Amino acid sequence: MIPVQNLSRGEGAPPRFRLLSALSYCAPLLVNGVALPFFPVWLALHKFTDHEIGLILAVPMIVRVLVAPIVAMYADRMKERADVLVFSGGLSLLTAIALYWTTTFWPVLIVYTIQGATFSPYIPVVESIVISGVRRWGLDYGSMRVWGSIAFIISTLVGGRLIGRWGGEMVLPVMIFGFVMTMVMAMYCPRIGPTRRRGTPVDIPAATGSSLRQPHLLVLLIGVAIQQSSHALLYTFASIYWRDLGFSGTEIAVLWSAGVAAEVTVFFLSRRLSRRFDAWTLIRFGAGVCICRWILFPLHWGFVGFFLLQCLHAFSFAFVHTGVQRRIVASVQETQESSAQGAYFFYNGMFMALMTIASGYIYAILGLASYYVMATAALLGLGLIIVAYYLQPQRLASGGQTSDAV
Repeated sequence: MIPVQNLSRGEGAPPRFRLLSALSYCAPLLVNGVALPFFPVWLALHKFTDHEIGLILAVPMIVRVLVAPIVAMYADRMKERADVLVFSGGLSLLTAIALYWTTTFWPVLIVYTIQGATFSPYIPVVESIVISGVRRWGLDYGSMRVWGSIAFIISTLVGGRLIGRWGGEMVLPVMIFGFVMTMVMAMYCPRIGPTRRRGTPVDIPAATGSSLRQPHLLVLLIGVAIQQSSHALLYTFASIYWRDLGFSGTEIAVLWSAGVAAEVTVFFLSRRLSRRFDAWTLIRFGAGVCICRWILFPLHWGFVGFFLLQCLHAFSFAFVHTGVQRRIVASVQETQESSAQGAYFFYNGMFMALMTIASGYIYAILGLASYYVMATAALLGLGLIIVAYYLQPQRLASGGQTSDAV
């Protein structure tokens, strides 16, 4: 394990901080790259009904968003936040192994829900460690975060090939390999000591607030969560829609990868984008593109058309996510970094879980017109984002200057 770093204000980042942070992102997204698209395949292989599959996927989402903020707040009080990752990865690995002996509804639901709870804090805690590096040493967030997205693409493509060749039984072995990697990276994730308030980089102003209860921040997180939840219908039914249009399995995999590749591009360019556009512009523009994306999605585009629509994920997710991270840095002190990430994860996860459950009923009634409901949800999220902008304390003061350039 990397020893604790006792850094002074004048010191640079610990050795290999960028590399180890990037790998720490890769490990959990190797798991997600297989579990998100292919765990339903494993469930279908074991003859679970559509209703049972929906519940097995939705219940852990709700549990995750309840557990992650609690663990994140605990991590803020630990000497080393990265120690949480050891427990998270290890317990999650045990649940993945346990799935080998669970092939009926209730045991699978219970084990997969436990996995959702144990794995939930992993990414928020990694995120908080990376953001601390951004605060203290002025590092480029996107250049580290991008490798998680690349790992997701590789995991999805490799997992798809393995499943195509050997069937759905390959899902669990690949997931277990991913969890083993989370354990390895938990041991090598950067140790940078407890959270602190000093060492803010020159290109990111010091936090203007000291509480997660700032109205503008809460409204922003809720608005973004609602906007992001509009992706639920895509995640749940897009593959079925494309299959019905006659696209092959390879073409469907390419379409999914296109969205993540577009996201990767934004993270690679995040520093340039941050210099040219303020955080609020990125968030508002991304939410606006999201509305257009769902309005266009029900139309019968060909493969190239859907490929281009998937590329809009660069805006509807990556622009918004990057902007929110910058607003969190500007709004809360580092001592609440993990808590802020946990709150962001909570709102995103809760609204996504609720929308995932609702999308099944909406899609059954409205079919492709359900995407217009998602466009309405994205519009509501954009409305709250605009409200959050005008709720900033400095903007409320007459003649005051805001930190909206952050």
